[in-house]
Amino acid sequence: MRKFSLLLVLLALLVVAVAPVNAQDEPQSIAAIAAGNPDFATLVAAAQAAGLVEALDQTGPYTVFAPTNDAFAAAIAALGTTPEALLGNTDLLTQVLLYHVVPGTFMAEDVAGALAMSAEMEMDGFSIATANGQAATISTDGTNIFIDGATIVSTDIVASNGVIHVIDAVILPELATEEPGAEATEEPTMEEPTGSIPEVAAAAGTFSTLLAAAQAAGLVDALTNGGPYTVFAPSDEAFAATLTELGLTAEAVLADTELLTAILTYHVVPFPFYSEEVVGLNGAYMGTLLPGYAVAITVDESGNVFVNDAQIVAVDIAATNGVIHVIDSVLIPDLSEDM
Repeated sequence: MRKFSLLLVLLALLVVAVAPVNAQDEPQSIAAIAAGNPDFATLVAAAQAAGLVEALDQTGPYTVFAPTNDAFAAAIAALGTTPEALLGNTDLLTQVLLYHVVPGTFMAEDVAGALAMSAEMEMDGFSIATANGQAATISTDGTNIFIDGATIVSTDIVASNGVIHVIDAVILPELATEEPGAEATEEPTMEEPTGSIPEVAAAAGTFSTLLAAAQAAGLVDALTNGGPYTVFAPSDEAFAATLTELGLTAEAVLADTELLTAILTYHVVPFPFYSEEVVGLNGAYMGTLLPGYAVAITVDESGNVFVNDAQIVAVDIAATNGVIHVIDSVLIPDLSEDM
């Protein structure tokens, strides 16, 4: 564990304050911080070309692994293209940029703690879901920390809607390509959303405990007007079974708003992931609205999909501000220590 203590010290030393603050010392949005730093000029131009500035300004929270201008210049040279050609290919640009965005807030300490846990489990790092639906790999050589081979060179630039970590290279997802002559895959048809996440849940009639919990925790407004989100929603039956297993009553849990808020936000991912994307994230973690906490996605040999130990039993219930997947038990975060 001493090695990872040294990692924490290293990460702390890497923290740089690059963003201006306002008179109240309130953090700016991710988009505003990037726009105020000339080292991110290419990143900002790319986000503008891809139409992602509004998301990075208003939604989230996100963890952004931000390449510098030099990192983009090196990537453009390696790809044998030009800045103009890259900025003109909005489909490619969007895929690449979203791969640098991780839903949820993960500070340097959270990343180092997760690496320590993976080392204890004799794993070489861990994978985490990005906003383009693929997973990036976080690893370490004992001195530096990497995401898909790019070195994290400074950390914890705090924004109002997340955090920025600076990386020294552009990371690339598996890029979608079409075979010559291949027919385009049809998008799955889903019913048109009829309301926000709480409204859709209420109409289903099987999430009364979840809705009561959201009301008690003061989260209904966020789940109505915020997002887009992915909600892993335990049914009333799932809540009842979990409370019985833990020897708790619904009244006791609803009265503890701090615990309730932690549990509920642990069920919400600040980005929409539909079932096809969730299945593709087998073995990866997904960041949640609970800062520093992620849920693990696994798919067994029979094709059953699990979030931690909870099985997904119904999928792709669309809302105007996200999507609901139904799970058969309540997700309980380990609040005794950070992820």
